[in-house]
Amino acid sequence: MVQVAAALLFAVAAGLGLTVILTMLKNNEAAILSALLGEGAFPVDPAPQPGPMSQVVTLRRLPAGRHASRPLRGAGGTQPQFSRAA
Repeated sequence: MVQVAAALLFAVAAGLGLTVILTMLKNNEAAILSALLGEGAFPVDPAPQPGPMSQVVTLRRLPAGRHASRPLRGAGGTQPQFSRAA
């Protein structure tokens, strides 16, 4: 009896899966077929071609003395401070 119930459940699941697949094909038929044919559903703009730049972007320099991070100094002296959360 359990085997019959399992077979019926499998048949219902397979039928539901087939219904979903057919519904997807019905709704997106053109996109799916063009993707399978290798054309793609959406046209792609051509990539930009390499060549000379029209403008050169220069980076802003920081004033001297502001480029290095300063170490934190706390009440612990020279010992590193660790979190006790771990």
